[in-house]
Amino acid sequence: MNLAITGTTKIFATLAHPADHVRAPMLFNALFAERQIDHVMIPIDVVPEALPDLIDGLRGAKNFIGAAVTIPHKMPLAAICTRLGLAAQVTGAVNAVRFDADRRLIGDNFDGLGFIAGLTGEGHRLAGRRVLLVGAGGAGRAIAVALADHKDAPIESLHIANRSIGRAHELADVIHRATDFQGVQAVSLDADKSSYDMIINATPLGLHEDDPLPFQLDGLASECLICDIIMVPDQTRLLAEAEAAGFAVHYGRHMFDYQMMIIGKFIGALPQDM
Repeated sequence: MNLAITGTTKIFATLAHPADHVRAPMLFNALFAERQIDHVMIPIDVVPEALPDLIDGLRGAKNFIGAAVTIPHKMPLAAICTRLGLAAQVTGAVNAVRFDADRRLIGDNFDGLGFIAGLTGEGHRLAGRRVLLVGAGGAGRAIAVALADHKDAPIESLHIANRSIGRAHELADVIHRATDFQGVQAVSLDADKSSYDMIINATPLGLHEDDPLPFQLDGLASECLICDIIMVPDQTRLLAEAEAAGFAVHYGRHMFDYQMMIIGKFIGALPQDM
């Protein structure tokens, strides 16, 4: 049942350009209706050069609370925020923002927490895992800091590989400085992969049908979990070949699906006890 929008309705948004691909408003509005929460989420298609003016305008709208953020605004919006969470500091990007009581903009990046929530929610353990992260870009950085900072079920080690080994070293150094996790280091893409319990593809390879594999499956331990963060297509070539070879796999869609609840609570759209 849809809720009527009234003068008491709190407004949330998804900030994007273009906005025709965003899924968050559909998911959140369905949840608001199901739980009878007096909120609404709208897509806002804002060109990058108009983003600062939009934020200034929304700052004055007392019933506008927060927003999910997607391409191309993740990095520019991080620069506008008054305060950033650890993952946003490490990545230089946000995917959720909210105004506090003084209308200061607070931002964070929940790709990493969403990835971990998806893993554990789908029944995969993290404690003691030896993890290889392939890709040191934005999402990879968020996942790296979340894994290194995951104290409830700490991993044993985190190795980071990237096409540019310099970026892998830079990210490892950032993780060392930002967390107290000592088991992180950069490795080359062609390093031996037989000792890993989990390998995560955090590169764009797999978005297109003719993309090469981000890493080869030869020589991996039979119990190694193969993860992808790509959501479309649902089954990348990596996951298809890994499943065919008998490996357990973890799909990219879980990172977004589980992240929705985390973002909803952060921006104030969902109650903390939900």
